[in-house]
Amino acid sequence: MTESRVDVAGLTGRDVTDFMMACTDEQYRNWWPGTHLQLHVLGRASAGVGDVMLMDEFVGRRRLRLHGVVEAVEPGRRLVWRFRKIVPLPASLSLELTPVPGGVSVRHTVRAGWPGIGRVLDPLLRMYFTSRFITELDAHVRTEFPLLRDYLHPGAPTRADN
Repeated sequence: MTESRVDVAGLTGRDVTDFMMACTDEQYRNWWPGTHLQLHVLGRASAGVGDVMLMDEFVGRRRLRLHGVVEAVEPGRRLVWRFRKIVPLPASLSLELTPVPGGVSVRHTVRAGWPGIGRVLDPLLRMYFTSRFITELDAHVRTEFPLLRDYLHPGAPTRADN
């Protein structure tokens, strides 16, 4: 598991969940040009849960292109995607959004690992989730959410005490 946290003034949890669930590739690229490549719904389900999303971006030098199935969405509070390539992967991304004075606190968590006897395969995941990748992912998260605020609300305060 890897977790990153960032407080972002001038952004709300609803901004984040609404954007992520209705994003177009053009909007995603404009959020972080050159790093974010694609994010869009491939297939819609009821109330967002079950939607299949395509995410394509760079984290550091590594390109991530994954499908995510929305497992949970609570507008303004929480979003969980289960990743899949050809088959479901033992990995998920969750965004937990908590209001703070003047903005939102974002907790970005990636969980990876097989349950039960499948845990014997977890060392394979460590080959992918290297310490370098975890550091790059943390830097990515700490950069992207302030950029989302700047994209959605140009001129918004960048500090809660402004």
